[in-house]
Amino acid sequence: MEPGQGGNAPLPASYDMSEVGDWIALLKPRVMSLVVFSGLAGMLVAPGATAMHPVLAATAILCIAVAAGAAGAINMWYDRDIDAVMRRTAKRPIPAGRIAPRAALAFGIWLSVASVTMMWMATNVAAAFVLALSIAFYVFVYTMWLKRRTPQNIVIGGAAGAFPPVIGWAAVTGDVTMVPIILFAIVFVWTPPHFWSLALWAHDDYARAGVPMLPVTAGARETRRQIVIYTAVLAPLGLVPWLVGFSGPAYAVVAAVLGGLFLRHAIAVLRDRQDETGRSLTNDAPARACFRYSLYYLFILFAALVADHLVLGA
Repeated sequence: MEPGQGGNAPLPASYDMSEVGDWIALLKPRVMSLVVFSGLAGMLVAPGATAMHPVLAATAILCIAVAAGAAGAINMWYDRDIDAVMRRTAKRPIPAGRIAPRAALAFGIWLSVASVTMMWMATNVAAAFVLALSIAFYVFVYTMWLKRRTPQNIVIGGAAGAFPPVIGWAAVTGDVTMVPIILFAIVFVWTPPHFWSLALWAHDDYARAGVPMLPVTAGARETRRQIVIYTAVLAPLGLVPWLVGFSGPAYAVVAAVLGGLFLRHAIAVLRDRQDETGRSLTNDAPARACFRYSLYYLFILFAALVADHLVLGA
């Protein structure tokens, strides 16, 4: 099975009966949790959020979750060939033979249409449009176009994961203004250091599958340097909501501390003990720590922004 086969990879000879857990796994629930949280944050800081009917708000969040899962399912359908040769993905439902590719594709398409339609009916056209755009961007731009062609795949493709706060905001207001664009930018710039930290210690998997992630094409040293560069941009970017007057000093303090700690982790990745080729001599311990911290960073940053508005009344 060749890595470049994409959506045309051959089907395994037989498929076992799949269970509910496999269909849930198809939705990438761990990725979904961050998507849902950032979408909820965008909704809660939007003007008029407290006046939105709780049922409509819950429906909007459900639509964001379902759309994220739908995009994940289509991604797994298309990437089943490379998933099969990567250790960390080989046990996913499709390459493991527990769900048929055509069934996964149908599942993803059905959920995509249902989520966008429901968002439109429950909220407004703007939220439904941005939701549809996020699905299309992840599937067609990142998964099918960029991922197998360029080491900038996660930089450009990272926009797909930056849409949820914009969707949440639009679900409340019916429009997209400067603030959700700032939140989009924060997630967009956060994505490369987050994902490249993982890619450093998953280097062999990506090389085996022929995926041109930055550590494979440019080497570990350049990847570490890029992690520092993007984190150095992200740290002050996290302060922009305060600089434009959208949040108060409490948020600014949290954002400054979080950004400083993230930069400290990035510098630790850069200074990791390496061999002559730039490969880590510590089993990429700093990169693993940086990856874990990056998750905390985004959760805490957005939680602080929400608290600043709902609790402190910024």
